Amino acid sequence: MASRDVNRPNVLVVLTDDQGPWAMGHRNRDLITPTIDELVAGGTELDRFFCASPVCSPARASLLTGRMPSAHGVHDWIRGEAYGVRDEDSYLSGLTNTPEVLAAAGWECGHSGKWHLGTSRNPAPGFDFWYSHRTGDGRYFGAPVWRDEQPVAEPRYLTEAITEEAIGFLERNAGSDRPFYLQVNYTAPHSPWVDQHPARYTDPYNGCTFASCPREEPHRWFSWEPGPVSDAMRDPIPSLLGYFASLTAVDAGVRQVLDLLDRTGLRESTCVVYTSDNGFSCGHHGVWGKGNATWPLNMWENSVRVPFAVSMPGRIPAGRVDSGLTSACDLHPTILELAGVAAPEDPLAAGRSILPRLLGEEAGGEEAVVVFDEYGGTRMVRTGEWKYVVRHGDGPEELYHLADDPDERENRATEPGRAGVRDELAGVLHDWFARHNAAERDAFARPVSGRGQVSPLWRGRSDAETYASAAGERCSGPENGVPEHVGGTTA
Repeated sequence: MASRDVNRPNVLVVLTDDQGPWAMGHRNRDLITPTIDELVAGGTELDRFFCASPVCSPARASLLTGRMPSAHGVHDWIRGEAYGVRDEDSYLSGLTNTPEVLAAAGWECGHSGKWHLGTSRNPAPGFDFWYSHRTGDGRYFGAPVWRDEQPVAEPRYLTEAITEEAIGFLERNAGSDRPFYLQVNYTAPHSPWVDQHPARYTDPYNGCTFASCPREEPHRWFSWEPGPVSDAMRDPIPSLLGYFASLTAVDAGVRQVLDLLDRTGLRESTCVVYTSDNGFSCGHHGVWGKGNATWPLNMWENSVRVPFAVSMPGRIPAGRVDSGLTSACDLHPTILELAGVAAPEDPLAAGRSILPRLLGEEAGGEEAVVVFDEYGGTRMVRTGEWKYVVRHGDGPEELYHLADDPDERENRATEPGRAGVRDELAGVLHDWFARHNAAERDAFARPVSGRGQVSPLWRGRSDAETYASAAGERCSGPENGVPEHVGGTTA
């Protein structure tokens, strides 16, 4: 079954949805995730790993392509059929991505769970196996999925269904000697949270007050749109129970997959990556949500940092924490180098392989290392000491001295004594994005509303047509027709 050659390894990527960097069992005293804690302890953790955009679809596209949103063209979460969009595009068409490259080199590629990069009716290029959620979020029982190209309601609890389909892929390929690439894309811990999870996952939290999550006054930028996030801000305990229970369910699924790898003797030849698409706050900084939890859109640490751990016994050192700044765009070239497969030339690639760091051959130092993020007309550059955020037009600038102010409470952008730092970082940011964008896909002058990408920008539709309705919905409040289960800015 699959590859037993550590130089031509299997790759398992476990991707959660909306998991904040604080929401890891070894960092959070309330969270019950023994398997993931074990995975972290048995491998290398990158504790300053940054998504490319603090919302799901653009972040996922960057993980798979190594490009920033202004180079791959996905600028916001994709509305899809939950909003009545039919015949969706495949947003990665024409772009080099991880499963396509590996498939061409002989890997069997499987996907189980959330895709949210355009149509998910049929397998995306490169995939031999495909079990996909139809939309970007939704309920955990009766979830919308595709089965044999037919839209159906999944009768199983969704997290367990995603796990079972992933295991089925592995078991059905028991006779193959081809290495596999399998991505297990859970929708957890995404909303909805309340009354969504079986008692076997919620009961362990009975009586928990979730003191690990702050109860701050709502930030003045918080978007009070109707839906799960505003409900959670008003009454956090029921939503925290669901958020934490959903991660315990993910932990149980990861246990099942790892046990199968152990039983079949594949654990040492399989690289396991655990990460999330974007970060999340559950009351932190006075918000519930991620980059679109506020208006203007935010780039706070809990929105742009995500958990990241990688394990491969015998090849990747155990018990290491690498605190170097790392971009999600680095995952694509890193997986390809680990597999011994050359990454195709891409002049707009924003990532570089960090395999030497994962193998313990190179330290993750901070000297001259910066990471970048973008969300429509909001862009960020971060060094080990500073973070600078600029917004297109007249939106507020932000400058935080993270060494003294890790919680980003004191905006120093307008302080005269910080003008030199601000201007230097602004120059770094603008120069870098000028080298890592495609003009027809550049997001900066096309500010999104945080309410979903309407269509690809390169189809010839004018910016005004593309964004007018979305911006109008942002301003129109509750009467905007947003499905109740999505809750506006949560997708």
